[in-house]
Amino acid sequence: MSDSNPAIVSVKPVILPAPGRGEDLQVRVSAPVTGDDLPVIVFSHGFGWSMDGYAPLADQWAAHGFVVVQPTHLDSRTLGIPHEDPRFPRIWRIRVEDLTRTLDELTVLEASVPGLAGRVDHDRIAVAGHSWGAQTASTLLGARVLDPDGAPGEDLSDLRVKAGVLLALTGLGDDLTPFAAEQLPFMRPSFTTMTAPALIVAGDHDQSPLSTRGPDWFTDPYTYSPGDKTLLTLYGAEHSLGGIPGYEVAETTDESPARVALLQHLTTAFLRSALHSEDTSWKTAAAALAQDPDPLGTLRSK
Repeated sequence: MSDSNPAIVSVKPVILPAPGRGEDLQVRVSAPVTGDDLPVIVFSHGFGWSMDGYAPLADQWAAHGFVVVQPTHLDSRTLGIPHEDPRFPRIWRIRVEDLTRTLDELTVLEASVPGLAGRVDHDRIAVAGHSWGAQTASTLLGARVLDPDGAPGEDLSDLRVKAGVLLALTGLGDDLTPFAAEQLPFMRPSFTTMTAPALIVAGDHDQSPLSTRGPDWFTDPYTYSPGDKTLLTLYGAEHSLGGIPGYEVAETTDESPARVALLQHLTTAFLRSALHSEDTSWKTAAAALAQDPDPLGTLRSK
């Protein structure tokens, strides 16, 4: 499905000082060995993961001409911060700060990779994320968290970010289970201000223990956000979408190399075209999926 992969280089950990966070920010940076004017993808991992996760996506994107920046958030199992930690209620907010900090320090990150300095296009930046990471990324695209009174909270969007890929992004907070509503009050999004272009990916078998609804909960970000959005619904996919967190990891309940390959192909094409207006990769990839006699999913756009 993809062309031959050129060589990539990956450096970790790059340490960014983060006063007030309790831990400095650890970041992994991956990039192709060759090429110039490379666009940037900042990726936010799902709950418990780290900069070492999501190799099926990070390696693919880097091999196809992107600089991929992966911060390790405070909820990572590699840090072992307990639920009782006083920072825990604010981790959703610190996650957003982690992404903006990586953007602020892009020159430092660029310099950390041998041979990368001067090859990065700082004007072509996208965000991506999976699960909790998709919520984190969505805030930079304009989504907000509702306060207890139902009013939209602070605008945390970032004008440096031109587009996003939101994988298994949870839906509206009205449909949370009582446990989720009590323990995870930040899971009350408003998508009405999420104006930046985005590809939203939902699995039609993704039954969340946090929601009283079925898999259609994960289509809310598409339904309730303004246009320039595309929804990719993957047939048979559960929360790991076929295995994007990593190869043969325990939490993948729906292992499907074909589904992962499709996601690699479609997300790469979407981000190429979203960041380069003259690029036709997305148009070609979308047409191919529409014409596939036995497709793994379906696209809708607005």
